[in-house]
Amino acid sequence: MVSYKELGLVNTREMFAKAVTGGYAIPAFNFNTMEQMQAIVMAAVETKSPVIMQVSKGARNYANGVILRNLAKGAVEYAKELGCENPQIVLHLDHGDSFELCKDCIDNGFSSVMIDGSSLPYEENIALSKKVVEYAHKYDVTVEAELGVLAGVEDEVVAAESHYTKPEEVIDFSQRTGCDSLAISIGTSHGAHKFTPEQCTLVNGVLVPPPLAFDVLAEIEKKLPGFPIVLHGSSSVPMEEVETINKYGGHLEAAIGIPEEQLRKAAKSAVCKINIDSDSRLAMTAAVRKHLAEHPGDFDPRQYLKPARENMKKMYIHKIVNVLGSDGKLACCNK
Repeated sequence: MVSYKELGLVNTREMFAKAVTGGYAIPAFNFNTMEQMQAIVMAAVETKSPVIMQVSKGARNYANGVILRNLAKGAVEYAKELGCENPQIVLHLDHGDSFELCKDCIDNGFSSVMIDGSSLPYEENIALSKKVVEYAHKYDVTVEAELGVLAGVEDEVVAAESHYTKPEEVIDFSQRTGCDSLAISIGTSHGAHKFTPEQCTLVNGVLVPPPLAFDVLAEIEKKLPGFPIVLHGSSSVPMEEVETINKYGGHLEAAIGIPEEQLRKAAKSAVCKINIDSDSRLAMTAAVRKHLAEHPGDFDPRQYLKPARENMKKMYIHKIVNVLGSDGKLACCNK
């Protein structure tokens, strides 16, 4: 058993409470490489923001659980080296699909886990989520559960269509599971292709997706005042990155994300955690493709991963400052 506290990590309880009352959201950036970790930490320290570093089941299989645990420990030490005496970094399991996976993560240094039973019948979702909560809380690990289904593809998570969270179920679900936060479905979607062109409206030559269901969010807030709410599938899919990828040999058609102004509006509500994964992948891929096209003789990975890291850092800073509003919320960061 390795406690996250031995690694210098924190859980989400205190940072979520501050975010809900402060009208901002904590960035939750997915990672599975050293370069992503470095970019996340650099951005968080530079903006004085708490941050959640999260990994999916697929990312954990790719990078190895032991390596990821030590990358997280290294992230804490790296933040301190950059001038942040007391960083607030969470290592979070994204879309855990079984009790066994969540338990293994808790036993190996994760400070927060998500149990995603949203594809199960309601009562089965409650039973599974409660089982994870009971184990996690023994070790002061926080748990995110999910109610409602997001469409799209993210690693092993696949759903053809969305099912909005039912506001009338949230009180019963949260009370019976004991979860610390709740991921809901209000129109976000996983992946870089969140919407089809047919679902969008053409405005000044730009495809604009349907708005998020803020009425559903408002009803959930009424039912659970002050309770931490989470949005998944919230990458905005920056067109400049998509255009760069396509310019240098890529082929991403109809890549459409969530408008950032809608995410900022959500962050000012009870939504205290917003997940961003695809935007990081796009930023990294765009920089790598551009560098290799302009420097075809380069073969040292450091030559193309350095600009990739810088481009991801730039994207993370933009999200923290202009979308989530979590900059300056880490008072103990001296940088």
